[in-house]
Amino acid sequence: MSHKPSCAASTRASAMVNGWTIDMTVTAIVECCGVTHLRAHRLARGWTRACAVSELIALCDELALDRPSLDAEQLGAWERNTRMPRARTIDLLCRLYRTDAQGLGFAGGYRADTSSLVAAFTRPATPGFPVTGRATVPALSDGGDPLDVVAHTHRRAIERTLASTTLTTGELESLDGKLLTLRRDYVSDPPMMMLARLLATLEEVRQYSEERQPALVQVRLSEMIAVLSTLTADALMKLGRKEQARDWYGTAKSAADDSGNRELRTRVRVQAAMLPFYYGPLAEAAALAHEAVLLNRGRPSATGAFAAAAEARVRARQGDEDGARAAIAQARGLFDRSRQAAPEDDAWAFPYRRLQLYLSGAFTALGDTVQAGRAQEEALRLYPGHIGIDPALLRLEQAMCLVRQRSVSEACQLARDTYLAVPGNHRTQILGARAADIIKITPKEARPRAARELGELLALPAGGA
Repeated sequence: MSHKPSCAASTRASAMVNGWTIDMTVTAIVECCGVTHLRAHRLARGWTRACAVSELIALCDELALDRPSLDAEQLGAWERNTRMPRARTIDLLCRLYRTDAQGLGFAGGYRADTSSLVAAFTRPATPGFPVTGRATVPALSDGGDPLDVVAHTHRRAIERTLASTTLTTGELESLDGKLLTLRRDYVSDPPMMMLARLLATLEEVRQYSEERQPALVQVRLSEMIAVLSTLTADALMKLGRKEQARDWYGTAKSAADDSGNRELRTRVRVQAAMLPFYYGPLAEAAALAHEAVLLNRGRPSATGAFAAAAEARVRARQGDEDGARAAIAQARGLFDRSRQAAPEDDAWAFPYRRLQLYLSGAFTALGDTVQAGRAQEEALRLYPGHIGIDPALLRLEQAMCLVRQRSVSEACQLARDTYLAVPGNHRTQILGARAADIIKITPKEARPRAARELGELLALPAGGA
């Protein structure tokens, strides 16, 4: 029995992280999910059947080839081996999936089974409903008034379409529950583990989104895609997959804009600013953070405080002290005026400890070690056990402050101990990049042995030290 599409999505996530080829991914899906090679090729690309049909038609148009007579249902029959495509169609499928007939599971002789096609075309038509392309139009009876048909039959059809949905209330609530669980687990679980779960849920939401849903349901699905895509991008960023993270942040912004939810649009842009903040260019981080501030329009909310705090961090690193301090004041003011109690065990929240984390980054970049130390101590007090990436980033900023205070050996030792204290599956590239910043701000002529040892440690594969 074949598995659900979410299983293939999990395999595809592992493939993306581990750099598998498409053929390796197809083989893994066939072995794990028990599906045909034809279906595995589609699942390996994350396509629905409707999407695969559209891609095939687009390919035919691009190559100036005749389009096959194909729909999603027929493709499904081929994938289940209940029907066989014609030789010419197999050739087109090979072009689409960039493989040969054997790679699609059509090795050996093959012949199209036309019995079902013959039956379809010889079946008597339903009286009064002549076929006209894809749609059927009710025939007018003798003496009938065309306006009556338009006003009655078509109106009822439109109302049925508007009322139709493939997503029940229970299923929507189930998706909400899955998303909340993922947001909570993301705070503590390793990014590699979370990536597979996020992509599996994204696959489920995407399939619902491709069907006709009521407007309010479609908006909710777009919001879910925005949140899931943002967390996926964040996990990829932590793993050092910068280009893939950039693409997923783009998807998250598109979904947030599609939802029309201004707070969500603001939040996604703040999150997207993290990638260029850690990996560059800073100008891109500044543009995204400022866009988020403008979208928020000064509303007192945790999201508004998040946007201002992000802008403060970027401006501080750019050397804009006045702009950074103004943004710090704005972030504090918006957070204090916000009536929203942000939970600390939710990756989509912006609680007080994260505000202090961002203020620590801003004050550290400004060289204000006194204010930075206060923010660091306040934040670390709120992280039980000091476990996870955020506490480690705070410790690394403490080390940066030590460099500013000319305690270079102590700073490098603190950075080394912090890096090694993080569990291997959390010791990702983003942590290494931040630790490397400590070496960068240390004057070359003043770099002690501890700095060289830190550099050697960071040169090891992430998680392998």
